[in-house]
Amino acid sequence: MGRPPTRVRFTPMAPVLLAASAVEAVHLAPAVSRLAPVRRLACRELAGYGRPTHVALTFDDGPDPEGTPRFLKLLDQLDVRATFFLLGSELERSPDLGRELVARGHEVAVHGWYHRVPWRPAARRDLAELTRAADLIATVCRQPPRWYRPPYGVLTRGLRAAARQLELRPVLWTAWGREWTAGASPASVHATLLPELRAGATVLLHDSDCTSPPGSWRTALGALPRAVERCRELGLEVGPLRDHGLR
Repeated sequence: MGRPPTRVRFTPMAPVLLAASAVEAVHLAPAVSRLAPVRRLACRELAGYGRPTHVALTFDDGPDPEGTPRFLKLLDQLDVRATFFLLGSELERSPDLGRELVARGHEVAVHGWYHRVPWRPAARRDLAELTRAADLIATVCRQPPRWYRPPYGVLTRGLRAAARQLELRPVLWTAWGREWTAGASPASVHATLLPELRAGATVLLHDSDCTSPPGSWRTALGALPRAVERCRELGLEVGPLRDHGLR
């Protein structure tokens, strides 16, 4: 005869742990939008699909004293304006760069205060940190931010609620260069972007290596001219999110 079925014994802590797991699952549920197939099929506006004649160019993790000025110079040469998702902690260190971004015609947006994922629910912390970043950007850059991109693209329930309260529109991306991966080069970044450089795309690159391997922004910088050229070959305008036709 086989062994009798094992009975699962629930300790007094079991209901508490199950309830905590359920709360955390609800908290993280919106983060499924980070998955590319989900964004393409079910979350197109959150992904950043915009008007069909335009490609939105965006940068994360700055401003960076080393990387950002080089991107500004190159973007001037290419006659392109972009949207820069700023970290409050980095803007606090380099406020002049934030002001220069706007002075050169670029758009500034919110990437949070710290570059981290709030895995556990903490609604007050989420709202406080997002408010702190948005207020600093508005004060320093004198341009009220309109857009929000969570670090790593992980939009939790708490972050989504905080963004809504601050009237920030969450936007992820439809194409990224993955310049932060080991062995990446300008050629590999361009090859990664190429299939997604299409009508209505939102492109993600990084003008800072504060959360990436040192110097990884140089790889993105090297790939940028070819990416812009390819968009123009397709008859697509390249510009910031403010011109992308998102609601």
